Amino acid sequence: MSVLSHFILWWLGLAQAETQTSQAERDCLVRHAAGKRRLVEIGVWHGVTTARLRAAMAPDGVLYAVDPFPAGRLGISLQRIIARREVGRLTNGAVEWVRLTGAEAGTRHAAACRGPVDLVFIDGDHAHESVRRDWEAWSPLVESGGIVALHDSHPTPARPIHHAGSVRFTQEYIRVDRRFRVVEVVDSLTVLRREAAA
Repeated sequence: MSVLSHFILWWLGLAQAETQTSQAERDCLVRHAAGKRRLVEIGVWHGVTTARLRAAMAPDGVLYAVDPFPAGRLGISLQRIIARREVGRLTNGAVEWVRLTGAEAGTRHAAACRGPVDLVFIDGDHAHESVRRDWEAWSPLVESGGIVALHDSHPTPARPIHHAGSVRFTQEYIRVDRRFRVVEVVDSLTVLRREAAA
């Protein structure tokens, strides 16, 4: 189905917002997001996981929803319209929409001295270099005890993505990063906790 066709059906209430995360992955993210106050999601798409994170976070929390939302053939991003509507149905906490790449958003966050974050969900561009840039921008900003979750970072029978850049970078660099410890793997989702500084 084309993007426009899906958008029309969604607008008419005949189709749901789409996500590539599994139910188990979303439930895992919710467990780790519960009560968190400063959350980042890189790669929003239709806002399905964004809405779940918003519902789970602390009432005084803020969720940075990061996605460049490139314009389509009509000159607008239909995904952005869907995401803002889906996430806007909830009122818990605050959402800041950041229309940048993950790396650009991390650089801006650090430059603005906004302080550490306690959960980052990386689900943007899955190319090896893109994941590297997101990791290098955001991993230093995760506070001690904070969580980083990476989607499509582990192959599964349903998703045999062994050669994906996101899988390779996770295996080669992230899983051996001594600042973090793997605490859970659910489907293609890898969850790590930031260790206390030595």
